[in-house]
Amino acid sequence: MAITSKMVKELRDKTQAGMMNCKRALEKTEGDMEKAIDLLRQKGLSVAAKRADRATSEGVVETYIHAGGKLGVLVEVGCETDFVARNQDFTTFARDIAMHIAATNPVAVVREDIPEEVINREKEIYIQQAIDSGKPKEIAEKMVKGKIDKFVAEVALVEQKFVKNPDLTIQDLLNEIVAKMGENISIKRFARFQVGGN
Repeated sequence: MAITSKMVKELRDKTQAGMMNCKRALEKTEGDMEKAIDLLRQKGLSVAAKRADRATSEGVVETYIHAGGKLGVLVEVGCETDFVARNQDFTTFARDIAMHIAATNPVAVVREDIPEEVINREKEIYIQQAIDSGKPKEIAEKMVKGKIDKFVAEVALVEQKFVKNPDLTIQDLLNEIVAKMGENISIKRFARFQVGGN
């Protein structure tokens, strides 16, 4: 199948990948747009994995203030070079992350950073719910594992579904920007402030 410039442009618009990467992906998948998107996402994953141990000592602190000024977010997104820190795609990514945090109120960037007392509190609630529904304690504790995994995926930032595109997780977005920028990028920390909130 002949790969047209229109097909390449459509794939580029959908993935933000480079023109040549889009062309190669379409050639490998014989013009199948969905398979080409998957191929580019896999490539992003492998690029991200290769760069994961590089230091991210440059970056930006991005803000998002929700209409009315009652909700605001600060997020620190790191990268390897000042060149990338000033790149428009990088700052747009950081802004999207700040906006996403405002909308979803995650507890931590990654599951390992969720405080143990938060997980234990949820665990106790789930176990009690199962016992109250008539399940024996041993079965209730086994049922809880799945519920805890689901809870963690909902409150760990990188595992959340992106509010602007629920087909992607924040980790998917991170992998895409790493592949596009060609260097390691990390979401380091964030703070979410809400008037009258805790």
